[in-house]
Amino acid sequence: MLRATIKSLLSRKLRLTLSALAVVLGVMFVSGAFVLTDTLGRSFDNLFKSVFEGTDVSVTAKPKVATSEFDGPEAATSIPASVLDKVKAVPGVASATGIAAADGARVIGKNGKVVTTFGPPRIGQNWTGTNDLVQLREGRGPAAADEIAVNMTTAKAAGLKVGDEVGVLTLQPGKKTFKLVGIFGYSGDRDSLGGALEVSFTTPVAQELMLGAKDVYSSIDVKAAPGVTNEKLRDDVTAALGADYLAKTGKQLQEETVDGFKEGLGFFNNILVGFAGVALFVGTFLILNTFSIIVAQRTRELALMRALGGSRGQTLGSVLIEAVAIGLIASVLGLAAGIGVGVLLAWVFGNVSGVALAGVGVPATAVISAFVVGLLVTVVAAVLPALRASRIPPIAALQEVATPDRPLTKLTVSGALVGAAGGTLLGLGLAGKGGDNTLWLILGGVLVTFIGVALLTPLLARPVVSLLGRLFSWSVPGKLGRLNSGRNPRRTAITAAALMVGLALITGVNVILASAKQSLSSQAEKDVTVDLIISGYGDNTGPARFDPKVLTETAKLPGVASVASEYWDYASVNGENRGVSASPDIAAYAGMFKLTAASGELRWTGSDQAVIDVQSAKDRNLKLGDTVDIQFTHGQVHKIKIVGVYNKSDVTGGMVVSGDVVQDFRSPQPSWGFVRVTPGTAVADVQQQVDALLADNPEVSVANRAEFVAAQSAQFDQLLTMIQVLLALAILIAVLGIVNTLALSVLERTRELGLLRAIGMRRAQTMRMVTVEAVVISVFGALLGLGVGTGLGASVVKALKDEGFTQMAFPWQQMATYLLLAALIGVVAAVLPSIRAARVNVLQAIAHD
Repeated sequence: MLRATIKSLLSRKLRLTLSALAVVLGVMFVSGAFVLTDTLGRSFDNLFKSVFEGTDVSVTAKPKVATSEFDGPEAATSIPASVLDKVKAVPGVASATGIAAADGARVIGKNGKVVTTFGPPRIGQNWTGTNDLVQLREGRGPAAADEIAVNMTTAKAAGLKVGDEVGVLTLQPGKKTFKLVGIFGYSGDRDSLGGALEVSFTTPVAQELMLGAKDVYSSIDVKAAPGVTNEKLRDDVTAALGADYLAKTGKQLQEETVDGFKEGLGFFNNILVGFAGVALFVGTFLILNTFSIIVAQRTRELALMRALGGSRGQTLGSVLIEAVAIGLIASVLGLAAGIGVGVLLAWVFGNVSGVALAGVGVPATAVISAFVVGLLVTVVAAVLPALRASRIPPIAALQEVATPDRPLTKLTVSGALVGAAGGTLLGLGLAGKGGDNTLWLILGGVLVTFIGVALLTPLLARPVVSLLGRLFSWSVPGKLGRLNSGRNPRRTAITAAALMVGLALITGVNVILASAKQSLSSQAEKDVTVDLIISGYGDNTGPARFDPKVLTETAKLPGVASVASEYWDYASVNGENRGVSASPDIAAYAGMFKLTAASGELRWTGSDQAVIDVQSAKDRNLKLGDTVDIQFTHGQVHKIKIVGVYNKSDVTGGMVVSGDVVQDFRSPQPSWGFVRVTPGTAVADVQQQVDALLADNPEVSVANRAEFVAAQSAQFDQLLTMIQVLLALAILIAVLGIVNTLALSVLERTRELGLLRAIGMRRAQTMRMVTVEAVVISVFGALLGLGVGTGLGASVVKALKDEGFTQMAFPWQQMATYLLLAALIGVVAAVLPSIRAARVNVLQAIAHD
């Protein structure tokens, strides 16, 4: 039986290839994700090993506001110069150097634009001279207040050379201009450390611009005296400074920094694995359909084996052995492809970010996941067809028709029950009743719903396919194609379901994003009286910032009725870390967004005050007159009093504090400016004048309300594009499913095709018949996907009504495009099977058994 199975497997190489390809693609995605994150993780390990290689011990003050890797870098708490003297006096200290550095120094290039990065920080720091790591490439280090040096990566990106006048934006208001006197690099002929852009000032200038005060440091670099271990030095410094300061060895800093990056890589890895899971889920339909067709085609063969003495177990094992063989081959090929994809993506990341890549490695997780996933998906998909094969009676070997169509009653009832279960899980998740398991409830609900719909699909297949096929029934090939697509509803349904999953997810996301854009536009028209918005895209330190003098000058322009501003910082509110906004003129701010007081007043009557919306006050158990402890990036804890509670707004929400606390923010500069013009004044004229005031703030721009909404909506389009690219693999597998079904169907109907050719059907007509069949199946799958995706998207939008989704919108144009693309997919998928059908030898086909 084993030899017969192996011979059967090898005699059908095309079937083997098509069946394995879906698993190969899914496994490629999974293993590639692990190879990518492992390579990047080791690359960051090597990077920070070299960064901290010369660090014996580093001293920092305990941060006032702790942040996670996803919230951006922690703002360093300043260390007084007196602490530096104390560290120098600790026994075992050879030397101690004060470092004044922070993320947020933005160099303006020759083209007048700020030099940006894709993730790496933009560091402003004091120049401490060269060492084993830092090496001057040109010029010298800064010695005067108006001089700077930059690393080679910054110089190349900005198009700078020694002697140039360079504009720099820092954490303090206003653009500053410096003379570039030096360009430096790093050991190993590196232009930067991990792609970071660095600007070095003299120590007093770095302290003022990056830390906001004189005679303070962000950290202290301590060198151990001969014979003193780093650990001993760390412990002695800790004992001397007390609990308010942290002393860590270079090895500790390396491990902590790399762990933070790996946490972010782990999140990214989970996203990639999630999309790989979708691809494999779609691949399961393909494999299930393939083995179902194989069992149908081998009915007489398997029955003959039963008649010759083969047991049910041997028949079951025969099909499962074939599945295991396909799974093993697909796993090996998928792992190899995944390694290639992982290395390619890592290379792209390294070139974009400037991180030197570590050697290629294949982690155990990539290998294990490749074989577990490949084998598991293939065998699970083959179980039902294998069970069906084991039940073939020996008498079937003597019958001409061995696979009669079976009733759909059990399948329909099962689909209804599974679909109801999926809908229930999804409903509980969207209602937020799952607690910490809400996300899993939603994901599980979507998965179970898809399975339920797939089980119900055969019930819909015959009538819907028949109706769709009538569009092509104007010719004999069209009529035959329609009949062929509906002759086996189970096969058609499984093939269409594969396409349904990918399109349903894309359509669902599209509905959500279209509703978000429509809601944003509607809310802007209804609840916002702002005519002009000053803002810009930020970085990992927060939103873009600009000089507050811009707003002061804007208020003086003719035709400007009022101006409001909003500052932003990360803070600890009653021990909970969150973003906090501040506005110096809350009355003007409230008028811009039609905020109305539910209790108290929306105006400042003193310092350390705040207003909060009704829902946030309820969630945090706050009321009018309560005091909240808020620790900002700098300074001491503020006792903030709630002086007003405002009604719910779909545009803005949360806590807004008074402007006097801005001095303790990471950067005392506004992130948004709001301008309202007087009635009758041309908004475009005022916009042009405000734009001129922003000449020294190239990171921000001014836009009218419609332009601002359009810019925000464009971010949704970028997100949709990214999701479509990631789901393209699932769509590709679905296309393979159509090709596979048609190819195997053509083999199954060899004799039938021969008879049709014998009675006069031409090759072109044969190809048209197969193409019609493919298009009908593809369009049927697309209609299923559009219907299910629209339902899922609408459910999510309805569940998020209290989160600002006030409008339900359906992307009709995109949905029509998807439908047309599905028809095109059908045509493309039919190319090879239709050519094979047209080339059937008439005499051999008629004699085919």
